[in-house]
Amino acid sequence: MTKPDPVAFIRTNTVPDATALVPEIALHLATEITPIWQATEDWLREHALEPPYWAFAWPGGQALARHVLDNPGLVAGKRVLDFAAGGGIAAIACARAGAAVVEAAEIDDLAWTAIRLNAEINGVRVSVTEGDVVGTACRWDVILCGDVCYEAPMTGHILPWLRAMARAAEVWIADPGRAYLPKSGLSPVGRYLVPTSLELEDRIEREVVLYRLTP
Repeated sequence: MTKPDPVAFIRTNTVPDATALVPEIALHLATEITPIWQATEDWLREHALEPPYWAFAWPGGQALARHVLDNPGLVAGKRVLDFAAGGGIAAIACARAGAAVVEAAEIDDLAWTAIRLNAEINGVRVSVTEGDVVGTACRWDVILCGDVCYEAPMTGHILPWLRAMARAAEVWIADPGRAYLPKSGLSPVGRYLVPTSLELEDRIEREVVLYRLTP
């Protein structure tokens, strides 16, 4: 089946909203009143859609965005990559904090549109990098990674590249306690208690630790 028009699909299945931790940034989010919140895996397959991770503000991305907005000097004037960006909350925070260039990388084509729509409603400029950037040469000063160590294959794919990037850039990983976070080469630089929901997590809040990755 042909995928639906991405802009129309996102506007139909989400509502502009903000999170309690980052009220400054509006996103197109799935909520209890939007159809995609109730979508099953069968429904997604019928519509040729990947799970809509871009439609939720995950704890890691929220923590990164909060940290950037509270410490804008960390990214001001710098080239920033929001890696595996989802809906782009961290990228938008960097743009608001005065980053010189902000890229948001995603492999999901609906996420590409969601990031652009989210940047638009926040009045900022974010460049969307479509596809897998793992393996590319470093062109950034700061790389932000929100909640990326949730599966072994994902972690195994990205971690060697991120460690290589850490030789030339600052690499931050915001992790809410996922099982595949590496056990070494991480220096904690911040902690955030992020409200969540039982529909997305197994608890109503998660502590997210922000780490700096070493090579």
